[in-house]
Amino acid sequence: MVWKINKSTKQMADRYAIITDEVTLPNGDQKTFAYLDFAKGVCILAFTEDEHVLCIKQYRHALKNWQWELPAGAIDPNDSTPLDAAKRELEEETGYTAEHWLDLGSFYPSPGSTSEEIYLFAAVGLKASKQKLENSEQIELHKISMETLKEMIAEGDFRHGAGLAAILKYKFING
Repeated sequence: MVWKINKSTKQMADRYAIITDEVTLPNGDQKTFAYLDFAKGVCILAFTEDEHVLCIKQYRHALKNWQWELPAGAIDPNDSTPLDAAKRELEEETGYTAEHWLDLGSFYPSPGSTSEEIYLFAAVGLKASKQKLENSEQIELHKISMETLKEMIAEGDFRHGAGLAAILKYKFING
């Protein structure tokens, strides 16, 4: 059963909308429920010719430190499809384009508090291009073997949720 929305308000905070709903639960109880509403996103698991993974180390102000991640970003209004966004983000963050793409599906990283959906892709046939970072992006590009990446995950050094989801989906699909 769905919750009945009696009243809904939206407040913008930078690029995020904070939605506050006054709802009636299926049992008749009243509740206030707030969540973040923001752009859908993409995450790319890109493999080099020698089967290394393009990883980035990026400063994340919310955590006040550097994080290991896979290339990822928001789907912009100018992107026709999630794949278009993935192609744009891969080139912007890594300076590479890819010839072949595999759709790995999508997931909701935190459905209890956001409406965000992230589309996952694998990419191969990389060709060097030019990195096009946004002014707020501090990114170091690294090529890491899958074995090293596996160790980084096991040791807790790689904690990027979308990246972990992309790696898991890829492994499940490809064995």
